[in-house]
Amino acid sequence: MAIRKLKPTTPGQRHKIIGTFDNITSTVPEKSLVVGKSAKGGRNNQGRMTVPNVGGGHKRRYRFIDFKRMKDGIPAVVKSIEYDPNRSARIALLFYADGAKTYILAPNGLKVGDTVMSGAEAAPEIGNALPLAVIPIGTVIHNIELRPGQGAKMARSAGTFAQLVSREDNYAIIKMPSGEVRKILSACKATIGSVGNSDHALEQSGKAGRSRWLGRRPRTRGVSKNPVDHPMGGGEGKASGGHPRSAKGLYSKGMKTRAPKKHSSKYIVEKRKKK
Repeated sequence: MAIRKLKPTTPGQRHKIIGTFDNITSTVPEKSLVVGKSAKGGRNNQGRMTVPNVGGGHKRRYRFIDFKRMKDGIPAVVKSIEYDPNRSARIALLFYADGAKTYILAPNGLKVGDTVMSGAEAAPEIGNALPLAVIPIGTVIHNIELRPGQGAKMARSAGTFAQLVSREDNYAIIKMPSGEVRKILSACKATIGSVGNSDHALEQSGKAGRSRWLGRRPRTRGVSKNPVDHPMGGGEGKASGGHPRSAKGLYSKGMKTRAPKKHSSKYIVEKRKKK
């Protein structure tokens, strides 16, 4: 996918860089795989704001994505590549030979008319989902499960990918997009290739209004608030202080936040690189 930079005919267009949508082949989603999605505005079931800077935005419909790929051995044909407002990646509509229809994340290189398959017998080709035990060493993968049958949890956003580095006993060694190297059970599934829409990281909204269309409200700095609203609020004039922290009082800006005795730490071979 390519990007296009608009001419500065207005202030909002001056810095606007958006995708071209060249690879999208259908603008109407599959009705059986879509459900209405109500906006929460960052509130929980008690009506209290638990996520800041969320609200408004265009109405969306949720597309059900098949992250489990359980239909092993049944070929599926790619019928369309579509836009999904709920994620940065594009999605692909699959028609299975047995009549089933599902959406999957569209990897780079997947085109309409291609055939994909899942299962241990599938070839290690783009769009196919295989157990890590049978994927060749060095293969680029995405949509990785953490537990067998749980569904993909990692490497799902636009342009991301991981790499199968090696295997040890019942585990596969995976290099994650963050640079972290970790062990995952070889029975877990992953999809071959990298997630599509890789130019998403180059996009620029160009104006504040485009963020509002996406449901993002203005973000107020903690130091400009009152003490009742934020741990860093208060003070006379510009006098404010304390260590940088979140609204809940958790330290930020370099402080370690990972639990020291977290269960999954034993599966991390090499920690991610610091920025």
